[in-house]
Amino acid sequence: METFNSPELLPVFTEKLNERSITKPTAIQRLVIPVLLAEKNIIFRSATGTGKTLAYLLPALQRLLTDADTGNGDTSKNLRPGPALLICAPTFELCSQIKAEADLLSPVPTALLIGSVKIDRQIESLKKNKPFAAVGNPGRLLLLAKMGKLKFQNLRFLILDEADRLASEETLAQTTELLSLIERDIRRRNEKNSGGVFDGLCLAACSATVTGKTGKLLGPLFETAGIIESDEQEILRERIEHWALFSESRQKGQTLRSLLAALNVKKTRFKALVFTSRREEAGKILNRLQYHHIPAAGLFGKMDTSRKTALDLFRQGKVNVLVSTDLAARGLDISGLSHIIAMDVPADREIYIHRAGRTGRAGKRGVMISIGDEPELRRLASLEKKLGITVRPRELYRGRICDPN
Repeated sequence: METFNSPELLPVFTEKLNERSITKPTAIQRLVIPVLLAEKNIIFRSATGTGKTLAYLLPALQRLLTDADTGNGDTSKNLRPGPALLICAPTFELCSQIKAEADLLSPVPTALLIGSVKIDRQIESLKKNKPFAAVGNPGRLLLLAKMGKLKFQNLRFLILDEADRLASEETLAQTTELLSLIERDIRRRNEKNSGGVFDGLCLAACSATVTGKTGKLLGPLFETAGIIESDEQEILRERIEHWALFSESRQKGQTLRSLLAALNVKKTRFKALVFTSRREEAGKILNRLQYHHIPAAGLFGKMDTSRKTALDLFRQGKVNVLVSTDLAARGLDISGLSHIIAMDVPADREIYIHRAGRTGRAGKRGVMISIGDEPELRRLASLEKKLGITVRPRELYRGRICDPN
């Protein structure tokens, strides 16, 4: 599929995409969409900002709606008592983004099943609306399934977004238990229909850093899925500038404030996401910025509602700086994010990829700035080689950002 203005695409999708001036698929979309249209199981990897959400949503919705429209399936019957499309993602923010994208594309309802909403309301909505698709985090999906309120015998597409995070140590137990319940329901369905265990269920898992190892961690449903990847460094190299700024550890707070002043933080189009690996450090950074009257909010609170408030303020331009941990920002898609500022340099290349990938999206350019001491900048030099990027050393001089002498 070289263009979305294609006769094989339902008019409802073509119209919705054209309204947003989306006419050509990205590289990963060209690779993934035909595979999922053929309902083959895959794990796919591509850099952040390359359109992974559309890569799985479009073919899944296309297949389900095509079957209903052509008489191959009666949607009103086939989707009861559970959804035909289930998307599992690790965070409230990412689930909300996926639902918003599905609502833009599809004429049928999508349920948002996340832990920050009262479960009674979700149960009532599932009973009343019988959603065509559902998006949720593993904890809430698992709870609803155990209560018998969310059933999977009519499931045809199962998508795991940010799959490596879902397979991480803190989330894996919930994810695998959820997958086992799905496998059980599909097995029962197919035993009734004399089919194989996985017949009629299409699986996809994706992330910027997902690997075949992730599939093995997720268990039997994903063990045999094929792997597709695009050039994960394409955006890192071509759309993002990488800067290194030296600072002693004890001076990093002052260095950040001086950097923001040099970047003119209060100008209208400036949006910066500040990363740190530790939540307690994120709180200190935010407090210092606010004390110095820099418009900033934090994305590391315990409550989903506080994170939503911070994101809303940031997206509306009421604050120009958002302070976040790596876990809180996974999967975020914030329009117009111009700068990423990392207050430490990770040893893990995957963390750097996820941080940098928050900018340089939708064809725009961005800047990734790492503030580090001597050992950290040595790590950055190693990452530079591994990722095939060019990191420019920069320094602050009389309120300006310049090349070092």
